[in-house]
Amino acid sequence: MSSSTMSAVTERPFSWRFTTPLYFGSTLNPINSALIATALVPIAHGVGVPIGETAALVSALYVATAIAQPTAGKAADVFGPRRVFLTGLVIVLLGGLVGGFAPNLATLLVSRVMLGLGTSCAYPSAMLLIRRRAQVAGLDAPPGNVLGRLQIAGIATASLGLPIGGLLVQLFSWRAVFFINVPVAIIALIPALLWVPKDGPITNRRPRQVCSALDATGIVGFAAGMVTLLLFLSSLPDPRWLYLILSIAVWIVLVWWERRAATPFLDVRLLAANMALSRTYLRFALTQLCAYTVLYGITQWLEATRGLSELSAGLLLLPMTVISGLVVAAVSRRNLIRPTQILSATCCIVAGVATLFLGGPAWLALTVVVVVMLGVSQGCGTTSNTMALYTQAPAEQLGTASGLLRSSGYLGSIASSAVIGIVFHEHPSNAGVGSIGWIMLGTSVLLLTIVLADRTLPWRAESQS
Repeated sequence: MSSSTMSAVTERPFSWRFTTPLYFGSTLNPINSALIATALVPIAHGVGVPIGETAALVSALYVATAIAQPTAGKAADVFGPRRVFLTGLVIVLLGGLVGGFAPNLATLLVSRVMLGLGTSCAYPSAMLLIRRRAQVAGLDAPPGNVLGRLQIAGIATASLGLPIGGLLVQLFSWRAVFFINVPVAIIALIPALLWVPKDGPITNRRPRQVCSALDATGIVGFAAGMVTLLLFLSSLPDPRWLYLILSIAVWIVLVWWERRAATPFLDVRLLAANMALSRTYLRFALTQLCAYTVLYGITQWLEATRGLSELSAGLLLLPMTVISGLVVAAVSRRNLIRPTQILSATCCIVAGVATLFLGGPAWLALTVVVVVMLGVSQGCGTTSNTMALYTQAPAEQLGTASGLLRSSGYLGSIASSAVIGIVFHEHPSNAGVGSIGWIMLGTSVLLLTIVLADRTLPWRAESQS
């Protein structure tokens, strides 16, 4: 790096040129997670399949993302975050085209997997790029404003996919929810090529070196464990125990392997020794379980039971995004962790109580309460967990650790799909919504208990580890 470039980085390390492509790229995964929700019924009619089969489109992205987030993070640690970031955007562009022109459900599934893989590259790469930038600039404390805006782009925008999806379907067709990825990927790709600094040379070039550096065996084992776990959860309420047995067996073998790997993909020793980091993953998973149960479960209930259109249901949940963004902006600059975790869990409890009574005459007002509370919870939870991870994870493993944080969130999302499948087994109903409320309430109380019992959780993030 030249002296003039070093001076620019030191004086203005996080200029809009550096951060803009990172923010745009990080919006793609959460928006795609929710974008499909309002398009499932039109897709079923368009490709001639039962509505129940389109649920695989949701699961496909979840699984691909849960696997690809830490994989992309590991690749960013090994080969450079800029290379991984750009590669992901190209995959997103191609995935959008494949889905937009898809003639059948199978092709749509391929598209959703591609979108899951491509969009997963942005967040862990962005976290690593920001960390390296901060180190070059000599910053001791986490750049709260930058990380906060990344959370707005990377997580808080999830519910924005609902009204966007509804609008695209009503104005154009369900194919637009796939095509929209093409211009957004281009918007992120061009400035990233121009303004994000290039990575250093790759030292691991031979196939054996690449496999060893990435821990390819560990990645395959992690993928197998996630897929079998999802298959079990998807089988509920008629559980297929064989999938659970296989998943447990795979995880046991994976732990055995990772304890002996030279450069482990899933550093189980670190997770066992760094329980603070492990608890951060657990807290994030529980927070996302509550949020995505509303995003998908309440959306289906609003459309099927209350007769709202796809666009109306999406607009009713839109304040969750706005509130999340406002909360993130307010708390991120202060680098707060413990107080925002407590507030996040408390808001989830209030949302769970309100959900219990959604079947009554005050359903509209209570839906607004749920949306507002979960908006605050999402804003506090995502920001504070990111701050915690930024200070808890080793610098050389931040890419992988960031990917695992997102994977833990998608485990919560996958669990929410299982919850919805159980309570809405036949069709969305008021009784099913009440059951969702009890599940949310129990999850939220557990979340608050974990936060209050964790004495290692700091009041604020002061410095990097």
